[in-house]
Amino acid sequence: MTIELDSIDFRILELIQEDAGLSVAEIADRIGLSSSPCWRRIKRLEEINVIAKRVTLLDREALGLDFEVMASVKLALPNRENLEKFESAVAGWPEVVDCATVTGAVDYMIRVITSDMHAYDAFLRDKLLGIGLVSDVQSRIVINVSKRTSAIPLQHSKVRIA
Repeated sequence: MTIELDSIDFRILELIQEDAGLSVAEIADRIGLSSSPCWRRIKRLEEINVIAKRVTLLDREALGLDFEVMASVKLALPNRENLEKFESAVAGWPEVVDCATVTGAVDYMIRVITSDMHAYDAFLRDKLLGIGLVSDVQSRIVINVSKRTSAIPLQHSKVRIA
């Protein structure tokens, strides 16, 4: 299926990536449409799953979740069954906010957020190593984040512009 979007669709996507709390009227005003056609476009983008979800981003540090770790995880035996078991376990761990299967010397990269080093140690011992699937974990404590965005680079999209 080929998705066709026009420049107005892309502008809507840019605006809601920046602030999902904008009302349809505000979006319509910024792109020069009336509310009804703007609303129809947004609904279409949701129906074709270009807009997957709208969320609110929280300030983790304001909530006392100051400790962030990027960890590379190697499974003892990376077969299909163990990959599925690991992914199922990770899905239930709220500390893991990102998990990706990767190529190279490790099987996964995970991003873990906890309140402090002691909470991370408990997560590591009780959950990550506790499932009996992991042979190695390399933890890297995040000192500073120079860039973080949830926005995807629309200018590099392969979607055809109508």
